[in-house]
Amino acid sequence: MSTFDNLTLTKQLRNAIDELGFAKPTPIQEQSFSVVRSGIDIVGIAQTGTGKTLAYMLPILQDIKFQKIDTPRVLVLVPTRELVLQVVERIEEFAKYMNVRILGVYGGTNINTQKKACAQGVDIVVATPGRLYDLAACRALQLKTVKQLVIDEVDVMLDLGFRIQLANIFSILPERRQNIMFSATMTEEVDALIDNYFIKPKKISIAVSGTPLNNIAQECYRVKNFYTKLNLLDYILMDKEVYSKVLVFVPNKKHADTVFEFLEEQYASELCVIHSNKTQNYRIRSIKQFDQGDNRILVATDVMARGLDLDKISHVINFNTPLYAENYMHRIGRTGRAEEKGNSILFFTDKEEVAKNSIQSLMDYEIPQVDFPLDVEVNEQLLPEEREIAKISKNRSTETKLRDAGFHEKKEKNQQVNTGGSYRAKLAKKYKKSQTKGDIIANRRSKRKRK
Repeated sequence: MSTFDNLTLTKQLRNAIDELGFAKPTPIQEQSFSVVRSGIDIVGIAQTGTGKTLAYMLPILQDIKFQKIDTPRVLVLVPTRELVLQVVERIEEFAKYMNVRILGVYGGTNINTQKKACAQGVDIVVATPGRLYDLAACRALQLKTVKQLVIDEVDVMLDLGFRIQLANIFSILPERRQNIMFSATMTEEVDALIDNYFIKPKKISIAVSGTPLNNIAQECYRVKNFYTKLNLLDYILMDKEVYSKVLVFVPNKKHADTVFEFLEEQYASELCVIHSNKTQNYRIRSIKQFDQGDNRILVATDVMARGLDLDKISHVINFNTPLYAENYMHRIGRTGRAEEKGNSILFFTDKEEVAKNSIQSLMDYEIPQVDFPLDVEVNEQLLPEEREIAKISKNRSTETKLRDAGFHEKKEKNQQVNTGGSYRAKLAKKYKKSQTKGDIIANRRSKRKRK
């Protein structure tokens, strides 16, 4: 059995790892250790919750040496402010007994404060792309000494539209550096980024994204519509003992606010929400309260919850069925972490059944369906988009009824359409004479010229 003893860690690192209670490295941590230390470019593909942060930071901290320079040697890019705070906290835990200066920078806060922090000297910078480029552009942060670039959750970064910022950052970094990339999925955009900026990277893939985690129990409910989903969610959350720490995923900010407002009357003191329209302080406070157990229920969008390391989540509830099957795996990966048992519940409507089937196909696993509870009221109210779908469905149903009643489609000879000018042109060709006033005038002018 592999243990951290096999990695020959420094005494300082080993003491910190022991205090954190880590008994053995995860597969991604074990396989990445020697590759990162070798200095070659590396691309790591592993599911959320497999310890990617320690996978790249452990070998970096193992080899980082004390130097009398105030500019960073390691740059870690992450997609969101929340991830900056989380990664900084993790690195500080790993480097507890080391003399390493760590700084997190992100947008939405006073840039002058961050400029002053940069001026005091830093070894490892964790940043969102936008704010990092702002600091570099005004020369508050010098990147000429960066030896190792880490891009964490790169697929999310590209989804959020950071492609241009990443290209700008690559252009001002030293050419001689090690590129380290970690992601939960490989996409065409990620491949393009690797082709453009990486030099013969070593690829390490642990657990294909579609593989269901064995320690997560999954189930699903067929639900009629959005408002019935709200009633079902309320019904489920009443069992506070079983559903002790619940992360509810919704597709967008509007639905997050709607779900939050619906649940607020019943669960106000147990409820919090995060999405990109919330202020930074509000989001940080919500995550902290949920993580510490002050709030039992967190409503979140995919982007905000992606990559967050939240402990002991009893259930993940997918209020909607993700359009992309791999996003489902990212969601359910929030529960069942650190080899604990987890639970996932999926709500799906008739419209979402295709997406559900795609998820099952990707996992090669059929999610058990639970009978809809009789105690839950079916709400006939529809969202505007649901009404449009119902209208289209109704029109199709009418067409079917007409055919069944004996009405049939036009015969082929009766399906001709008046094509206007082209039809006149055919007549003109057939009868060898002009059929429009414009043609007559044109013919007269032509005759005059010939004379």
